[in-house]
Amino acid sequence: MYSIATCNGWEQFLEFAQSRCSAIAFGNWLAPIRVLEYSDEKVVLEVPNIFVKEYLLSNYKKDLSAFLPLNADGDAAIEFQVIAPQKPAAPLPVTVITSKKSDESSVDLKLNLNYCFDTFIEGPTNQFVKSAAIGVAHRPAQSYNPLFIHGGVGLGKTHILHSIGHHITKNLRKLKVQCITTEAFINDLVESLRNKSVDRMKRYYRSDIDVLLFDDIQFLQYRRNFEDEFTNTFETLINQGKQIVITSDKPPSQLQLSERMIARMEWGLVAHIGIPELETRVAILQYKALQRGLRLTNSVAFFIAEHIYNNVRQLEGAINRLSAHSRLLNTEITEELVENILKEALQHAPRTKISVEQILKTVATVFEVRLSELKSTSRLQRIAEARQVAMYLACKFIKESLTMIAAYFGRTHSTLLHACKNIEKSLPTDLLLSRKVSMVEKSITV
Repeated sequence: MYSIATCNGWEQFLEFAQSRCSAIAFGNWLAPIRVLEYSDEKVVLEVPNIFVKEYLLSNYKKDLSAFLPLNADGDAAIEFQVIAPQKPAAPLPVTVITSKKSDESSVDLKLNLNYCFDTFIEGPTNQFVKSAAIGVAHRPAQSYNPLFIHGGVGLGKTHILHSIGHHITKNLRKLKVQCITTEAFINDLVESLRNKSVDRMKRYYRSDIDVLLFDDIQFLQYRRNFEDEFTNTFETLINQGKQIVITSDKPPSQLQLSERMIARMEWGLVAHIGIPELETRVAILQYKALQRGLRLTNSVAFFIAEHIYNNVRQLEGAINRLSAHSRLLNTEITEELVENILKEALQHAPRTKISVEQILKTVATVFEVRLSELKSTSRLQRIAEARQVAMYLACKFIKESLTMIAAYFGRTHSTLLHACKNIEKSLPTDLLLSRKVSMVEKSITV
């Protein structure tokens, strides 16, 4: 018999991890793990292969110690038993559409039903990526091949990838699509090596697939053997005129991959998906709230969007928590309630020191101007306003003389004072400017 406390501890850890990783990553890495035994001193986990063990410890070692029994070193007391891979008994934690796999295929096609072009909220920072993805979906291997999409965590890369898959499987049914994460590809290769069926796997990926959608290629870094296998697959598909779409958290040039692989990925279109600006975040919040039957006023939506702005996943998590609270307690969602429920997401410890360069970079991001433009002598209104905001915040947060601060900007003491007075005068009446300044302040002080 398992200990209720131990089982609950593992289940609580799974809930914690599921809220912080993609659904596909959760299904590939964490869902297959089983609790075999327990005692007050340790937990025995059954894992399908050594890579799952490494993934769990490398990504969640500290978190596990908060949920499971500890050893003498203060780490989670876990023993692992590695067995031959088995299909997980539990379904993936997302609604998926699954296509029947052929005799030669290694993995099923799983697409999140919620991830389609119609449910992707478009804004200035993701408009180009969405347009490129639609072009690929309408004309695979004829528009941009390969299409490489990069951006931070939780900004919609997987959403775009699955949207392409949905469109092609619905409208171009003769084409065979495979959407797979790097982790699943590695697991598939390991299983094929163990079962001595590598030739069948190669035949599937290099001959049977017409469109390969490959998620999170950054996890191929420092895994040369797996990278070589993917590179050969990549080149074979490209030479056959097959479509490839890849996502990553960094552009190709910043990945620790071989020059050969980087050059191949830069052949086609490299597109960046950025942090959504305020209005887009509000639209995302309103849409997610509507999906869950949650009434969210504009003022509350703006309040959340002003305080949570790193990625879309955080916004969705906020809506999930608010929806559960509202449903259970039957209360109206107000700003005060949001502050209480989401205080962990809204409050952060202050940094020890703020630099002019840090302020400039943050202002450039929020005001959607280039860093070089902020440092230039351009008098375009949007650039001049952003530059004055940077000067205003530098005076507010940097404890140095005005002459020294002005020198950082290459301006005079009087120019700095004029900028500060101008922004101070505009803030009470310009609501949009006030919100943007608030966003910058919160970003540089977290």
